[in-house]
Amino acid sequence: MESIIQDWGYLALFLYSFGGGMLGLAVAGFFAFNGDLNISYVIIVAFVSNFLGDQFLFTIARNNKKYAKEMMQKHKRKIALSHLMMRKYGSSVVFIQKYLYGIKTLIPLAMGLTKYNNKKFIFFNAMASLIWAVVVGYTSYMLGDVFIEIIEEFKFYAIIILVLVIILVLRFLRKY
Repeated sequence: MESIIQDWGYLALFLYSFGGGMLGLAVAGFFAFNGDLNISYVIIVAFVSNFLGDQFLFTIARNNKKYAKEMMQKHKRKIALSHLMMRKYGSSVVFIQKYLYGIKTLIPLAMGLTKYNNKKFIFFNAMASLIWAVVVGYTSYMLGDVFIEIIEEFKFYAIIILVLVIILVLRFLRKY
């Protein structure tokens, strides 16, 4: 398992962080605590990937408004919330959205549809991505001991849950 994490961990983190994956960064921080990954590389990979992911979404919306609007059609309420947040918080919404599940990918799209300055978005997105990567990555790294204690205490329950999940998956697969 350790060799898989060491061989593929940074790539998995990059792919997961491209979409804003906070959980992936937290897990990578924990693996860095265990010595399987390097915390500096974890933070750098998460920062670069998250920055590129939001830039990608902003650019898609900016350059292909029709496609972006079609993509967001089923998220009208979340888009309305995104626009309200942009009006209320201004550029700060770029920082806030990194931590909000459900709209973190919609805000760059919504901002790309507006006349928001591209250079301004690049700057705020870079700062927000860096802060996000450092805060989440380093916090999970520092809480490694706590995670290990929780895992040790609930190991028995985790095994039971894993067995139940396997049984449910097998039952589901038999039906189909």
